[in-house]
Amino acid sequence: MNQEQQTFLDAYPVPHETIHRLTAYQDMLISWNEKFNLVAASTLPHIWMRHFLDSAQLMSFIPDTASTLADMGTGAGFPGLVLAIMAQGKNKNLHIHAIESTGKKADFLQAVVDELKLNVTIRRERVEAIADLKADIITARALKPLPELLKYANRLIHKDSLCLFLKGKSLSEELTQARKYWTFDAETHQSQSDESGSVLVLRELRYKSRR
Repeated sequence: MNQEQQTFLDAYPVPHETIHRLTAYQDMLISWNEKFNLVAASTLPHIWMRHFLDSAQLMSFIPDTASTLADMGTGAGFPGLVLAIMAQGKNKNLHIHAIESTGKKADFLQAVVDELKLNVTIRRERVEAIADLKADIITARALKPLPELLKYANRLIHKDSLCLFLKGKSLSEELTQARKYWTFDAETHQSQSDESGSVLVLRELRYKSRR
């Protein structure tokens, strides 16, 4: 076990089977990335911190009562597939909809889901095309600035939905811009994987009606 894996375990003392699944996921990502450039190659030596820990930290904000999660723009599976693996280790009945319109990325996601038998549905479409999904939890990582992200999330929420977004150092400015068009209750938490990053927790998202 390397230092980054140990750091992950120190933060999240998960069962051995969870580590086994994450390691298998890591191996598949490295293999597929050689052909399809799913993530920046420079991040591969730091998968456990840069991708796994960054994604896994959202699990502590997901209530046990949540049954559906929509991950917008999943990419190579972050945070959606990591959360699916974490939920499996915690025996949580959480069904994840991984939304990814890029064909090769969706193919990779399906391969991981099939290999690890995850409770995940791959949605090969753009978020703005989805009309049949309302989720308890909405997640996104490095997808869009917040004002645009909320337009997407608004398609997927119900009245009690919780939005969990991994954001960077421009969060304060993004919140200012978003509040011109939206009302919401917001909490920010320091990222465990990036000192300049934050976890943004949003509730009660509403579009401001024009007068």
